[in-house]
Amino acid sequence: MHPSLYLKISNFLISNNLFDKLLSMNNLIDRFIKYVRIDTQSDPNNPEFPSTEKQWDLANLLYNELKEVGLEDVSIDENAYVMATLPSNVDHNVPTIGFISHIDTSPDYSGTNVSPQIHKNYNGKDIILNKDENIILSPDYFEDLLLYKGQTIITTDGSTLLGADDKAGITEIVTAMEYLIQHPEIKHGKIRIGFTPDEEVGKGAHKFDVKKFAADWAYTMDGSQVGELEYENFNAAGAKVTCHGKIVHPGYAKGKMVNSMLIASEFINGIPKNEIPQETEGYEGFFHLCDMKGDVEKTELEYIIRDHDMDLFQQRKSDFQKVADEINKKIGSKVIDVEIQDQYFNMKQKIEPVIHIVDIAEQAMIELGIKPLIKAIRGGTDGSQLSYMGLPCPNIFAGGHNFHGRYEYVPVESMQKATEVIIKIAELTARKFRG
Repeated sequence: MHPSLYLKISNFLISNNLFDKLLSMNNLIDRFIKYVRIDTQSDPNNPEFPSTEKQWDLANLLYNELKEVGLEDVSIDENAYVMATLPSNVDHNVPTIGFISHIDTSPDYSGTNVSPQIHKNYNGKDIILNKDENIILSPDYFEDLLLYKGQTIITTDGSTLLGADDKAGITEIVTAMEYLIQHPEIKHGKIRIGFTPDEEVGKGAHKFDVKKFAADWAYTMDGSQVGELEYENFNAAGAKVTCHGKIVHPGYAKGKMVNSMLIASEFINGIPKNEIPQETEGYEGFFHLCDMKGDVEKTELEYIIRDHDMDLFQQRKSDFQKVADEINKKIGSKVIDVEIQDQYFNMKQKIEPVIHIVDIAEQAMIELGIKPLIKAIRGGTDGSQLSYMGLPCPNIFAGGHNFHGRYEYVPVESMQKATEVIIKIAELTARKFRG
């Protein structure tokens, strides 16, 4: 078959997905809802792996479903990593590519008893999530909603997160593999897929077996808005600040009591007030106070420190320590301890030498009529760690918005587009290396 005719047929098959049962909205909705109703919330305070037993519920379901779909080499290991293979259907050598998503949901908000709400033909107005508690998803506050007027949107019921991060990605990967199995006329090389636990607590790639996965490169399906294509992310560190006080009877406290909560307040005020998440965007880094607890005798602060630029990242960690040092010096004793631990680094330096893998994803979007939005991630993915483990791994949109809370939502049409991008990347890779 002439290459141009083959391309037209392939594009026709994908662009007319509304007539295909596998890529239909109903199929995607059913699969997605099945996944999000399984509670897979991870736990940052549990050193076990995975950090919650309930992640096994989805891991085991996926293990069985992938075999039913028709994938080969389906495996699940002792750490709840699920992997599978779609064999090549071409007779020339093609690099093995992979697609990866995570099974856990954020510990920041409840993932128990998720009750997805389906809103067809969204009218561009407020969506009432919970009438009794007056919880409203409004485009006046979340203006991105207006991008999806006329589409089908899945939301929460206002009491939990949704889990589109990253069960939308899982839905898209499984659906794409099922589609390729059922449509052998779409030519592709060997494809590996992987689902990881504990991504939300920073451990998703810690025990990922890159050698076993055996892909030349991969893509995480873990982004947000349609068109997002990312190969830069924050350099990241976590910091624990412990403030020490002395408790005595308040009636006899003169010159004796040291209130650790006031020391903590002084530390917080020493952090630049304009360098916090809600005051920054783009490539701007930040300090984020994400947890605090304490009493007079002891107060603990949990921070995350982020910056895209490595030099600025190192400077942020130094400045953070300096705030504590200055308070200790002023008081004359060590009332503050600081522990800083690096979490992951910007994958840009690992992706740029193989930038063609980003180019393939960009071309896939363009051929599908999707405008690529190439930008830096204001966060991290498994892909950032995997890239440093020898598996270059850019990030692609999965379609969800407002992750980690009750206002999370995902347009079904966005999941369709993400599924199409996976299929198109598989096809383009085979075409590019046809020789």
